[in-house]
Amino acid sequence: MSETTFDVEPKQVESGDLAADSLRMHAAGRPGKIEIVPTKPLTTQRDLSLAYSPGVAAPCLEIQRDPSTAYDYTSKGNIVAIISNGTAVLGLGDLGALAGKPVMEGKAVLFKRFADVDGIDLEVDTKDAEAFINCVKLLGPSFGGINLEDIKAPECFIIEQRLRELMDIPVFHDDQHGTAIVSAAGLINALHLTGRDIKDVKMVVNGAGAASIACIELVKAMGLPHENAILCDTKGVIWQGRTEGMNQWKSAHAVRTKARTLEEAMKGADVFFGLSVKGAVTPDMVRSMAAKPIIFAMANPDPEITPEDVKAVRGDAIIATGRSDYPNQVNNVLGFPYIFRGALDVRARTINEQMKIAAAEALAELAREDVPDEVDRAYAGRRLRYGPEYIMPVPFDPRLIVEVSAAVAQAAMDSGVARKPIIDMAEYKRQLSSRLDPTTAWLQSLFEQVKANPRRIVFAEGEEERTIRAAVAFRDNGYGTPILIGRDDQVRETMRSLGITDDDGLEIHNARLSTKNQAYTDMIYRRLQRNGFLRRDVQRMVNQGRNVFGACMVAAGDADGMVTGITRRFPECFGDVTRVIDVEHDKVAIGYSIVVSRHGTVFLADTSVNETPTSTQLALIAKQMVHNARQMGHDPRVAFLSFSNFGSREMDRTTRIRDAIRLLADEGVDFEFDGEMQADMALDYELLKSTYPFCRLTGPANILIMPGLHSAHIASRLMQRLGGVTVIGPVIDGLQKPVQVVQMGATVSDLVSHAALAAYHSLER
Repeated sequence: MSETTFDVEPKQVESGDLAADSLRMHAAGRPGKIEIVPTKPLTTQRDLSLAYSPGVAAPCLEIQRDPSTAYDYTSKGNIVAIISNGTAVLGLGDLGALAGKPVMEGKAVLFKRFADVDGIDLEVDTKDAEAFINCVKLLGPSFGGINLEDIKAPECFIIEQRLRELMDIPVFHDDQHGTAIVSAAGLINALHLTGRDIKDVKMVVNGAGAASIACIELVKAMGLPHENAILCDTKGVIWQGRTEGMNQWKSAHAVRTKARTLEEAMKGADVFFGLSVKGAVTPDMVRSMAAKPIIFAMANPDPEITPEDVKAVRGDAIIATGRSDYPNQVNNVLGFPYIFRGALDVRARTINEQMKIAAAEALAELAREDVPDEVDRAYAGRRLRYGPEYIMPVPFDPRLIVEVSAAVAQAAMDSGVARKPIIDMAEYKRQLSSRLDPTTAWLQSLFEQVKANPRRIVFAEGEEERTIRAAVAFRDNGYGTPILIGRDDQVRETMRSLGITDDDGLEIHNARLSTKNQAYTDMIYRRLQRNGFLRRDVQRMVNQGRNVFGACMVAAGDADGMVTGITRRFPECFGDVTRVIDVEHDKVAIGYSIVVSRHGTVFLADTSVNETPTSTQLALIAKQMVHNARQMGHDPRVAFLSFSNFGSREMDRTTRIRDAIRLLADEGVDFEFDGEMQADMALDYELLKSTYPFCRLTGPANILIMPGLHSAHIASRLMQRLGGVTVIGPVIDGLQKPVQVVQMGATVSDLVSHAALAAYHSLER
C-alpha cells in the first residue's frame, strides 16, 4: 500500500488507457473492491466465545423465539443483497453472471460510500426466471433488502414482481425504478419552471425496456393521465390494437392514437423521455414539439439527441441526459442508496409507489434550495442555482442522505409498510447526517475544482515511467497541463516503451537547455549568496537539480505547482524546494497526514518536517490544521498528544506542549483544544470525560498535534501498514507556493492525486 490511496476520477471517455488502468486498479493488492470487516473485537478467547460458540447460542434462541430480533442481534438490517444473472450488464449485453461481478461489487461500493449501507454481491448463474426467483427467495432471511441489477427485460419484470409477492423485505430493480425516480424528480421541476400541470401535458417515451416502462408507470402514478402518454419501441408507437412485437407490459400502455412513428408522436408533445439509442431524435422532431419542450435524452453513453443539437433549434428547451459532462444528469446514484437507507431504517416490508414518489419529490425540493458552498465549490465552473440547467441535485450533495432517506422513511410509515416507526424525525436526520465522513466529499470537490480551473503542474522526475503515466492521467482527466522535467529524448523513449503516442497537452523541459536558466540562477543566488553558496554552485543546482529547476518554475510563475519524491528521500526533496520557496508568514512548513477510517477522519501533524517543534510552532501547527480540517467540512477538536495526561508525569519535554496550550488560550482561538494527553484518551471520549471531566473537548479529538517528528512519523507509518485505514499524505502545508512531495513508493494514482492537491492549493492563492 502506498502512502496516498484516494481515487482519481476516471476519464469519462472510452480509451485503451482507461481500460488498462481499470484492470490494474481491480487487480492491485487485494483483488476486487470489497472485503468483510468484523464490527466487534475478536482478540481474546472470551471475545470468540461470545461471537461464536458457545455464546452465540443466546441470540440464536432469541431470534427463534422472536424473528424480529434478528435486526437487533445481526447485521441483517443494514445489508442489501445486490443480485444479478449478468444478462444485461451495463450497455454490454449478456456477459454472464461471473462477468457481471465487477459491476455488482461496484454497486456495493456506491451503497457504502453514499449511504453507509453494506452491500453483498450475489451472481446467480441462471437465465431461467423461476430458478432465479427460487434462489433469491430462499436467501431472503440473510438480508434487509434486495437490489436486483442488470437483468434483461422482460424477465426482470417477472422476477421483481414475483419476489415482491414472496418476500417481506424491500425488492427493488434499480435499472427500472432508480432511473424512473430520478427522472421524475427532474420532470417535477421542469414542469414547475415551465408553468405546467402534470395532468395537462402530452408525454412521449421512446424505448420500451425496463427503465422506460418504469418511468411511464411512475409518472402516471404521479398524475399523468393514461391517454396523455405515448410509448414507442423500435417498431414505432404502441397503439391499441397493435399485435406485432407486443407483450403484457407494453400492452398496458397502449393508447388510442393515429400516430404510428416517433416523429408523428413528437408533434406537439410537451415532454420527451428517451431510454433508447443514440440519434433516435432529430432536430426536426424537436422543432415540432410544443413551446418550452422538456427533453430527457437518457440513452448512454450517447443521448438520443445532444443538448447542442436541441439548443440549435429550440432555445426554450429544458434538457437532461445521462451524462456527467452536461447539466441535469439523470444519475441513479441520486436515488437507490438513500431509498434503501430509509427503507432499512424503518424495516419496511417493501418499496412501494408512495416511497418512490416521496424520493422523487424530495430530490426535486432539494434542487430548489440554496446550494451549500461546499457543493458549489465541487462543481466549480457551473452555477448550481435552480433553473433550466439545474433541475435535480448533483451526486456529491451531502444533503441527499438526509432529505431523501427521511422522505422515504416517512412515506413508508405513512403507507403502513414500516415495522419500526421513527419516533423523533429530527434526531433521525441528525443521525443520517453523521453517517458520512465529509472528507470524501471534499476530495471530490478538490478534483472538480481543479477540472474547472486547469493548472500547469511540474512533474519533476519526468523521465520516470510512473511519472510519465501520472502526467498523462493528469492531462486526460482534464486537470491541466503536466510539465515533465527531463531530457527530451529520454522522456519520449520511455513514452514509446509505454505505448503512449499522444503528447498533445504535455510539455517537456530540459533543465540544462532551458532559456530560463539565467533568470532562475539569478533568483536563487540572491536568496543563497549569504548562506555560503557561490554563483557556480547555484548554476549547477539549476542545471542538474530537477527539483530545484521545477521549484524555480513555480516560484517564477511559469507553473502553478509541483509534485516530486519518487526517486529521492523526503528530506532531500523538501530541502531542494525550500532553497527556492519560502514559508508563508505566520505559518510553519509542515507535512500532515489524513487518516480515514470507518469511524471517521483524524488529522496528524506534523508527520514530515519539524523534528522537535517549539511551543510557538505547535500552536501555529494547531491553527493551520484547524483551517485545513474546516476546509474539508470537519468541526475541529484539537488534542496535543504526549506520553502523559495533564501533568501526570513531570518531564522537561512536556513543557513545550503546555506552553503551546497556554498560547492558544491567551489568544482566545475559536476552536476546541486541550492536552497534553495520551492518544487513547484523545480518541476515546467516554474514557477521557470519565477520567478527566475538566477537559475542554466536547467529543473525540479529530486533530492530533504530535509532540515530535519521531513519534508522528512512526504513528502514521504504523497506521498505514497495519491496515484498516486509508492514510493520505503527507500533505505539505505552509509554503508560499504549492509543492507536494510524495513517498518513494508512491503509485501513479498517488502522483496524480498530489498533483491535483498542488493544483487545488494554487487556486487559493
